Amino acid sequence: MKRGDAGDGEPTKERNRETIDPRRGDIEDDAASPEQRTLLSMAGSLLVEVSLPKLLFAWTVSLLLPAVSLGLAALVASAWLSTLSDKVLVLTEIGAFLVAIGIVALGWIGWKPLFRVAEINFWSLNALAIQPGYVFGREGLQHLTEKVLGRNLTVQGRARLRAVNSAAAGIAISICAVAIAMWAWPASRWTGSLEDLGVPHRLIIPTLANAAVLICGYLAGASLVWGLADARMAQPVDLVAFDAAPAHTRIWRVAHLSDLHVVGERYGFRIESGRAGPQGNERLQQVMARLAAIHAVDPLDHVLISGDMTDAGRATEWAEFLDVLSRYPDLFSRTFVLPGNHDINIVDRANPARLDLPFSPGKRLRQVRTLSAIAAIQGDRAFVVKDGKGHTTTLNDVLAPYRRHMADFADLGGLQRAARLRGVFDDLYPMVVPPLEENGLGIALLNSNAETHFSFTNALGFVSIEQTRRLEAFIAQFPKARWIIALHHHLMEYPMPVTAFAERIGTAVINGSWFVRRLETFADRTIVMHGHRHIDWIGTFGALKVISAPSPVMAAADAACTHFYVHRLAAGPNEQLCLLEPERIDVLAGASVRVDAAEDTTTRSST
Repeated sequence: MKRGDAGDGEPTKERNRETIDPRRGDIEDDAASPEQRTLLSMAGSLLVEVSLPKLLFAWTVSLLLPAVSLGLAALVASAWLSTLSDKVLVLTEIGAFLVAIGIVALGWIGWKPLFRVAEINFWSLNALAIQPGYVFGREGLQHLTEKVLGRNLTVQGRARLRAVNSAAAGIAISICAVAIAMWAWPASRWTGSLEDLGVPHRLIIPTLANAAVLICGYLAGASLVWGLADARMAQPVDLVAFDAAPAHTRIWRVAHLSDLHVVGERYGFRIESGRAGPQGNERLQQVMARLAAIHAVDPLDHVLISGDMTDAGRATEWAEFLDVLSRYPDLFSRTFVLPGNHDINIVDRANPARLDLPFSPGKRLRQVRTLSAIAAIQGDRAFVVKDGKGHTTTLNDVLAPYRRHMADFADLGGLQRAARLRGVFDDLYPMVVPPLEENGLGIALLNSNAETHFSFTNALGFVSIEQTRRLEAFIAQFPKARWIIALHHHLMEYPMPVTAFAERIGTAVINGSWFVRRLETFADRTIVMHGHRHIDWIGTFGALKVISAPSPVMAAADAACTHFYVHRLAAGPNEQLCLLEPERIDVLAGASVRVDAAEDTTTRSST
């Protein structure tokens, strides 16, 4: 009998179509995969399966209430001030003086928290609606003009086009925002009284109009500033050439992994690739074996994993990841990780229509799992920047007061236990690894995950102002040190042609161009490393070098070869951080996993 035939002469391939093999998965494994399904079909499923009451409630809490609080603030403040001023007018001079002191005291005690609430609501709207609106317009214009001008644009031509589109998008959005603000202005109202507050239904239209005027007024000015600033900044371009190694200098070897997407099942598939990608975690085991072999020949300084260690932030996935990592103690002690959107923001790996309410304990539970895993890996080696002055303490010390609460919440759940951990996750970033010498290499680990509760929008990135300020304060303490700035999301869309508009939006850091400008002051001694896009790209934003890591486990069938890089960083003159030619490490699917040093010379190649 021939090997390819079955006993009755029917080809084996044809017979397999009539046989269900659970090890190969089925259509359910492709439910949330953009590689196996179109976004249009996924959107159709979303509309059918989404919980409309939960969606309406989430929009109300995340968007409507912040907008209403902004619109109502002026009316409440004017009513309060007018009432107090009337009281003061009927008092004697000394009485007025005492009342004035009381007003100042009440304002200091009572209005400071209210101002903080208004500020939080404003930046919430900014992150959820205003900046995404500008980014959508900028990328939409870029996509349209590239389609018109053709795909034969040079890298420099695409960069110039991006600069022009940034300015044009900013101007266009500013004009539209001014028009909406002018349309809403006649219905707005900026003064009120206590009588008005007693009949709140009369304030609905003025409140919404006020919110529209404030938001559109800010959008008009901000989009204009953002557009012109983006047009003037250095645009992303491919790296022209790697640096030459200076003579007699320190060289650091950093293995950069990202987007490992560990699954919790032996035959499990990953969300994005579905059945088009590899099954299980064998590819990760091969990656770690290759690293161990390389490290035995030429020791690594650091292993950096820039997010998406897991596929959906589940406990079984974290257990698999830690089990694989713990088999290599030498690598474990050199590994640093940071959270990706799949670790934090995936609500349901099988159903993108699922959403968490803003106060749902589901996301807090994923944060607790991530924190516990990160602390197990680097709790004594990574430091948390506590304030804008750059003061630090170890991650384990920061988590110590919360350990009991984290354990109780992971064990019992509940809204009350989740509330006790509010803000803990966000306050831990940036997480830093200080340089061993004043002119050494430090690592800053950022959390670039936007606040989202919807699987369909889980990939959005955002770097907060507070996190950036703490980062700048800490780096300022080491004026001669070099830095790796590590985050999960890419800063901007890169200068490469794309087919679908969906590839441009919904995945990058919303305020990435702003963050790039904040890094300009120390760009020559900094290299940014990230993952998220699974794209192998190295480029520059002016003096700032950026490295995008390919995923060694995604977008490849079981029989395909994947790769990752060991980057070589060198101390250059004037505190410069040089990027030398990296070592490309190929991972052959199905190859035997051996951890001996001799293996290193057989499959190791350079780019």
